[in-house]
Amino acid sequence: MKLIVQRVKSASVTVDSELVSSIGKGLLVFAGIGKEDTEKDAENLVNKVLKAKFWPDENGVQWKKNVQEIEGEVLCVSQFTLYAKMKKGNKPDFHDAAGPETARKIYDFFYDKMGQGYTPDRVKNGVFQAMMDVELKNDGPVTIEINTNLPKKEPKEPKQQSNGDMKFDEEETKGSFEFQIPPELLQ
Repeated sequence: MKLIVQRVKSASVTVDSELVSSIGKGLLVFAGIGKEDTEKDAENLVNKVLKAKFWPDENGVQWKKNVQEIEGEVLCVSQFTLYAKMKKGNKPDFHDAAGPETARKIYDFFYDKMGQGYTPDRVKNGVFQAMMDVELKNDGPVTIEINTNLPKKEPKEPKQQSNGDMKFDEEETKGSFEFQIPPELLQ
C-alpha cells in the first residue's frame, strides 16, 4: 500500500462540480492499494499517519506534533495511479494496482480505521473510482510518501581484513547467511 501524505492548510474534493468533502488544517492522504496489500497493511498505515509528527510545537520546534495533537482534520482520497509504472513508452502501466473490488474493500477498511483511530467527524472521504477534482493549499510544502512494500535491503559483502579473515558487520550477522566452502576443504 502506498500513501502520499500532504500537510495542508485546507483541501477539498469535488465530483461533477459538486463539493463532496473539505477540510481545514490537517492532512490530505492519497491512498493507493496494490495487488498484494492486506487489511493489516492498511491498519499499520493508519497508525503511522495518525502518529506522524508533521507540525511544530508551541515553541516553533519542527516535527513535534501529530494531526490529533493539533486537532486537525484528515481527507482520504483513493488513488490507484500511485501504482503507475513508466518503464516502456509514454503510457502508464497500472498492473501493480489492486483490482477495483479488492481495492475498494481495503480502501474502505483503511478509511473506517482512520475514523476509529481518531474522531470520525474529523476524517473525510473522496469518492472511490470517481473522477475527482482535488484542491489543496499545501502547508510548507510538506509531502511525504509512506509505503508498506519497501524494497528489501541487499546484504553487504563481508570485508576482507589484512590477515585474510572475513569481517562481518554486527547487524549483518543477526539471522542467517550463506557461504560456499571450497571443494578442497570437503575432501
